[in-house]
Amino acid sequence: MINEITVSQLKHWQDTQQSFQLIDIREDEEVALGSIGGEHIPMARVLNHLDKIRKDVPVVVHCNSGKRSSAVVYTLMHKHQYNNVYSLCGGIQAYAAEINPAIFQAY
Repeated sequence: MINEITVSQLKHWQDTQQSFQLIDIREDEEVALGSIGGEHIPMARVLNHLDKIRKDVPVVVHCNSGKRSSAVVYTLMHKHQYNNVYSLCGGIQAYAAEINPAIFQAY
């Protein structure tokens, strides 16, 4: 089991200025196509940058579709004792489809 968050929940956190950390684990070329903000730490480098992942606020990890972020959240929860990490269901594709279609049109 892993923690997950929907794009509508994430949007609510953004709109209400909830304190959280957003981490984009996509590759550089994917980020260049569109972004919802957050700190960019490519998946292959996440475990080398555990010091950048906060433990005092919720942390939302996202990728393109949610598959890679689910794997990262699983590892952080089960091997590194993070209990505050969430995978964004459907990733940036779901965010673009449900919240902001202009994400990819601007690039």
